[in-house]
Amino acid sequence: MPRYEYRCRTCGDTFELSRPMAESSDPATCPVGHDDTVKLLSAVAVGGSAAPAAPTGGGCCGGGCCG
Repeated sequence: MPRYEYRCRTCGDTFELSRPMAESSDPATCPVGHDDTVKLLSAVAVGGSAAPAAPTGGGCCGGGCCG
């Protein structure tokens, strides 16, 4: 289940909630009990490297030699 980060406008506390994507924009109550919260935009970093592209054939026949 995705985790979303929220900030309380009343006390400034930042907190996370695990909830379904369909509920990500629903109101959230901070741990202290305040209702004036806003969902924060989370940056997701994805690492890794892509595999090199497969070589493609050349020439007029997809890599063969047409004479």
